[in-house]
Amino acid sequence: MGRAAFDEMTGRPNGQAAEGVRSAYAALKEWLETCPPDFFDTRRSQAELFFRRIGITFAVYGDNQSTERLIPFDIIPRVLTKPEWELLERGLKQRVTALNAFLGDLYGAQECIKAGVVPADLVYRNPHYRLEMLGCPPPHGVYVHIAGIDVVRVDEDTFYVLEDNARTPSGVSYMLENREVMMRLFPELFAQHRVAPVENYPDALLKTLRSVAPLTATRDPTVVLLTPGRFNSAFYEHSFLADKLGVELVEASDLFAKDDVVFMRTTEGPKRVDVIYRRIDDDFIDPLVFRPDSVLGVPGLMAAYQAGNVTLANAVGTGICDDKAVYTYMPAIVRFFTGEEPILNNVPTWCCREKEALSYVLDRLPELVVKEVNGSGGYGMLVGPHATKRELDEFARKLKHDPDGFIAQPTLSLSTCPTFVASGVAPRHVDLRPFVLTGADEIRIVPGGLTRVALKEGSLVVNSSQGGGTKDTWVLDG
Repeated sequence: MGRAAFDEMTGRPNGQAAEGVRSAYAALKEWLETCPPDFFDTRRSQAELFFRRIGITFAVYGDNQSTERLIPFDIIPRVLTKPEWELLERGLKQRVTALNAFLGDLYGAQECIKAGVVPADLVYRNPHYRLEMLGCPPPHGVYVHIAGIDVVRVDEDTFYVLEDNARTPSGVSYMLENREVMMRLFPELFAQHRVAPVENYPDALLKTLRSVAPLTATRDPTVVLLTPGRFNSAFYEHSFLADKLGVELVEASDLFAKDDVVFMRTTEGPKRVDVIYRRIDDDFIDPLVFRPDSVLGVPGLMAAYQAGNVTLANAVGTGICDDKAVYTYMPAIVRFFTGEEPILNNVPTWCCREKEALSYVLDRLPELVVKEVNGSGGYGMLVGPHATKRELDEFARKLKHDPDGFIAQPTLSLSTCPTFVASGVAPRHVDLRPFVLTGADEIRIVPGGLTRVALKEGSLVVNSSQGGGTKDTWVLDG
């Protein structure tokens, strides 16, 4: 399993006696020690009641036991110092700048392919590479307006990017609601800390969306949020964000395209739409171009988009950046497009499509984590140290049959944070998803993000669909 995990409160590897505490956690540790045990039970029940009242749920597809669930919420915040956040912020801005330049090049001059930075077949055979975007730059040249970059920590000074989410990253509603419930339940704890705010995220998002309106738009562009509908697993977030942004939440039936312009049906007649924050995947947005059986999309939307008369956030074709095989080339992509060394490195990764890497992975399968290139949510994954011999043999067969479909990584000791569990306060593994907003004018990042926590002891899987929870993320402002 490798070295013990770094504990963010004590600064020591788990399993060692914790004599001290890192300065960022000093006040929190003292507060934890002075609170009676039943205090946490009461507050957790209050938090759950709050979330149930506002209806913040998610659906798990294929789960016959329950169609709607609450994501477990941990009432102990994760704390980051201002210097730690400033390092993350610089690295995130650099990475998203490179992602946007990479996409512009893939759908344009393709210099990175000519230079051998990424293999041509990795791009052309990728199911998320959209030929419809070739020679069709989006308004203002921005492809990834909203990015969710998953970051993990392994020691005092080292953060890695675990995954890039450039299609339709979700979870920001939990970041905002987690902060609200913490401020309601623990005002005395906030009084002891200077916590940077996240409440201005909706304002930052709206500024970003308005800034990328087409040049044909009026000075007051119309922005809408396009949802697949109330049966989508993230529908709560769609309605929540539309409300916070003060924009219309629309479904396909609310929109139509005419003469390469998109309109919204209103009681006062058709109203032109300039920016669509879409929470629908490429395959479903326009049945005339992609899946003809889709009832979630708007016929003619792509024609309006290609004519430059509407902005889609995020752009069509950004899904190639979510691909885990493309992820392995991100350090080279950052160097090629920024001329700089990556501030935030990748987790060391073996791309199984490469013969030597495949051989290495097969020899060390019990030590590694193997992931499907197009997998998500923690599914289709092998955690070697926790796998049975049968599972290892099965994955070995999969790798030999389809090496292009997998990557492998070492079993990282993700950092831990104090978490309230059934047995009391105990360390649990965490990751972080900050949300990066790229507009025509600037890149905006609210300090913090969504911390996801693996609530099961020893588990490294933080995904909510597999028993993970969330917690508030505090960046100390000074």
